[in-house]
Amino acid sequence: MEKRFKIFVYKEGDPPLFHDGPCYHLYTTEGIFIHKMQMDIHFQTQDPEKAHVFFLPYSITRMVQYVWERGHYYDAIGNLVQDYVNVIARKHHYFNRSLGTDHFILSCHDWAPTTSFYSPLLGENSIRVLCNANTSERFNPVKDASIPGLHLMPGRSELGSVVGGPSPSQRRILAFFAGGNHGPVRPLVFKQWENKDPDIQIHNYLPKGVSYHKLMRNSKFCLCPSGYEVGSPRIVESVNNGCVPVLISKNYVPPFSDVLNWKMFAVIVSLEDIPNLKKILLGISDSQYIRMQKRVVQLGRHFQANTPPKRFDVFHMILHSIWLRRLNIRIGKDLDAVPN
Repeated sequence: MEKRFKIFVYKEGDPPLFHDGPCYHLYTTEGIFIHKMQMDIHFQTQDPEKAHVFFLPYSITRMVQYVWERGHYYDAIGNLVQDYVNVIARKHHYFNRSLGTDHFILSCHDWAPTTSFYSPLLGENSIRVLCNANTSERFNPVKDASIPGLHLMPGRSELGSVVGGPSPSQRRILAFFAGGNHGPVRPLVFKQWENKDPDIQIHNYLPKGVSYHKLMRNSKFCLCPSGYEVGSPRIVESVNNGCVPVLISKNYVPPFSDVLNWKMFAVIVSLEDIPNLKKILLGISDSQYIRMQKRVVQLGRHFQANTPPKRFDVFHMILHSIWLRRLNIRIGKDLDAVPN
């Protein structure tokens, strides 16, 4: 991939809706990828004839920020996505040549999956690289790619500097979660475990002066229940703090599942097993936990955003996910396989 993969970034559209995105807070992944792709000279090509895939660099997050009116449905955003695809299709022949199959979008906003279908070929055929990888909302893991949601705070230029945490023997809390009690999954967790067991620390809001990241670093397991949407930045926060993530969700495809076996370093709990959470965690032997926690630390580099990007970091992992899906596409003169 590193030697051959080439991406053409469409130039149409003006910032902030296009060629721009948020690089901090909940939708960090979206903005970081757009900006790094714009500056990239290794994978990006200026010659569309040499491209394996084509990037539509729009930001749903920016559209929500600048176009959407509170209290209204997201038709305005969906129509804007459709208009942009139509402009690209009229001006360039590449989208129609492949019916969009070698084109991709990337977004971490909750509305990205739905608004992509305002352009039917985009939603049905294109590679959608999404944080909200929900199969019940038409996420197709064969052609779509699940990516992690990063939550980078202002003042930190990258996530690599915060990776780590105490050794397993120093982690005194069995399981920890702090976050809003919303969505279909979290109320089940709160109802079962909030203020019920000192080993399972569940907080809606932390008391003033209590460090969220310190609690994570002192916990063996960090709960990552879905909120309004299936994906959560807590997965990356858990990894960065050396805490074994516990995924509690339904219809969620974890990030980079093509190459990462999540059962080797995370605990996956169904909604039906929430009452058995403590039993499940205590059933993991010390030796098994040490192996899992060691793997969490080792794979931390795959969830780090670096400036400039480094091999195996989140930018390269996202590109690899796109590359894998492009390998299965045969179009026009590209009837020969994309080189491995």
